[in-house]
Amino acid sequence: MTSNNLRNYDRLNEFFEQQGLLPSAAELQGMLTGMIASGAATEGEEWLLLMSDLANEGQKFQPQVKDKLSAMYDDVCGSLADPDMGYQPLLPGDHEPLYERLQALTGWVQSFLVGFGVNQVNLASMSQDLREAIEDMVEIAKLDFEIEEEEEAEKAYFEILEYLRVSAILCFNELGQTSGNPCRTSKTLH
Repeated sequence: MTSNNLRNYDRLNEFFEQQGLLPSAAELQGMLTGMIASGAATEGEEWLLLMSDLANEGQKFQPQVKDKLSAMYDDVCGSLADPDMGYQPLLPGDHEPLYERLQALTGWVQSFLVGFGVNQVNLASMSQDLREAIEDMVEIAKLDFEIEEEEEAEKAYFEILEYLRVSAILCFNELGQTSGNPCRTSKTLH
């Protein structure tokens, strides 16, 4: 499966809906990202069991869902480890109404925090920058967005999105890579 297919929000969302999963594609990717970035155990299929508890009421995933989630896991791992900072939260495209994108963004950050919390990282042991980023994520997750001026709201959306993207990478660089996480980028350094 190509990374383009794994980064197509609409297709993935439709697939997971057809499979009866309640979380959106943004929420599933957010959970995976939080787990991987925090250094949660990802050996073998431990992460799939954890994901089934979080996203599927503890029920085993169907084989096709398991395959899709495994491909998403590999994509998230590789993009978080990418030296070019290629990680992108999986959200609706810019052509979608801003309200829908904000809803998905809120779901992504809430799910990131759920995945992050699985590892029960002591906030005091983190760098000041990462502590602030996690605290900011908690505040963003609580936001109830009201769109008044479209242009200002669009600008704010992209600033928040970029902040969350960089925060996820910061979290991975500080916690995920140091935990012996097997994530590797597919890019070749020259």
